[in-house]
Amino acid sequence: MRHLIGRLALVVALPLAAGAQAKGKQKADAAAAVLAALDGQSAHYAEVAKQIWGFAELGYQEVRSSALLRSELTAAGFRVDSGVAGIPTAFTATYGSGRPVVAIVGEFDALPGLSQDATPEKKAIIEGGAGHACGHHLFGTASVAAAVAVKNWMAANAIAGTVRFYGTPAEEGGSGKVYMVRDGLFNDVDAVVSWHPGDQNSADPHSTLANVGAKFRFHGVSAHAAAAPDKGRSALDGIEAMDNMVNMMREHVPSDTRIHYVITNGGRAPNVVPDFAEVYYYARHNDMRVLDGIWERILNASKGAALGTGTTVDVEVIGAVWNVLPNETLSRVQMKNLQRVGGVTYTPEELAFAERLQTTLSGPVPPPTQAATVIPWEGIGVTSASSDMGDVSWTVPTVQLSAATWVPGTPAHSWQAVAAGGTSIGAKGMMVAAKTISLTVLDLFTDPSIITAARREFDQRRGPDFRYTTRLAGRKPALDYRK
Repeated sequence: MRHLIGRLALVVALPLAAGAQAKGKQKADAAAAVLAALDGQSAHYAEVAKQIWGFAELGYQEVRSSALLRSELTAAGFRVDSGVAGIPTAFTATYGSGRPVVAIVGEFDALPGLSQDATPEKKAIIEGGAGHACGHHLFGTASVAAAVAVKNWMAANAIAGTVRFYGTPAEEGGSGKVYMVRDGLFNDVDAVVSWHPGDQNSADPHSTLANVGAKFRFHGVSAHAAAAPDKGRSALDGIEAMDNMVNMMREHVPSDTRIHYVITNGGRAPNVVPDFAEVYYYARHNDMRVLDGIWERILNASKGAALGTGTTVDVEVIGAVWNVLPNETLSRVQMKNLQRVGGVTYTPEELAFAERLQTTLSGPVPPPTQAATVIPWEGIGVTSASSDMGDVSWTVPTVQLSAATWVPGTPAHSWQAVAAGGTSIGAKGMMVAAKTISLTVLDLFTDPSIITAARREFDQRRGPDFRYTTRLAGRKPALDYRK
């Protein structure tokens, strides 16, 4: 009887093993086909990214950049919805129907004052102009490339489900994604797959800093500063008093808090008591719930400064973003795919560019060959940046990776990042991201257990009583914040 049972088990196991092998081969063939298709389109997407790099449009002003990415998706067979969430340059592009619904996110805004040519020496194209110092021209293009590759795989293999691209403007301080979250555009999404340009290849589940930013506008009374100073009430005094109080706060907030500001309007002439002045503040912490309390103290400092200087103050919250909620389940899947794709190997010309550019960087820098490697898994950490991806990540399970689009050692928001982003170095790193995202989305479509596990982790990390809120709940997008 035992021998009979053994033979029956073997008869059952053989078809199961054969089925698993066939399924594994089918999945491997699909991945290989997607990677080959992306390789075949790499020159095209490099040109798309270079066009957006040249546009260098600021937040909420990305008219040409948004239109170019929309045209790529429309030509690929996506249904495009433009001007979503009350933002002219925001859009979604959808292919397929039903579940799962997997989102791919792309950004495309530049930064002010960082115009730079694609050279290893500092050389502005337009003095004082904008530049893609955070690589969002690569970000948006790689994400579009991945969305199109996934769509073509779905169409060729009759795959059920929905892939949706989110064109998200004004990440740099404009909180574009927050308005898209607020309007429910992510409510039906099962998982979000994203990336960001950087100087290394990594898929660790890092968090970020929550960030609230606002413009404090003080109003006083104008008068001759010499002949009738007693008649004036200086709006600039209000700002300076506020700044002093906030700077004293630094000793009495958690040590990982960051507070920074610029005076954007301090008056016009020394002999005129300014009746208007403006200061622009950011405050950051790795937990929005802690930052909320810190921000209330900053608001109180502004009120106290106005009271003490005989002025008034009004506050316009420009941006508010949550810290990113990591998802280790999705990050492990993305890391596996990043390791398969690998990093960027420089040509002799690219290596010469990298070595010359590194001479302009301060402090020790990694070797240029770091771009060819994948940083080993380190687990959950916190970076010092802020992103409106945070609000997305508290709404739906989200994963991000970093790809080496810049010369190793290059900081974000630098002219060196703009320079490398305009060369083949940036384009190669962009395709690393496009390939990794594509393979990750394929995994989500072919293995439902991943989404189930990611959602379970997501619910545990948020906690049973979590309720998403935003300080932008009552305002329209600040479409003119860069004007």
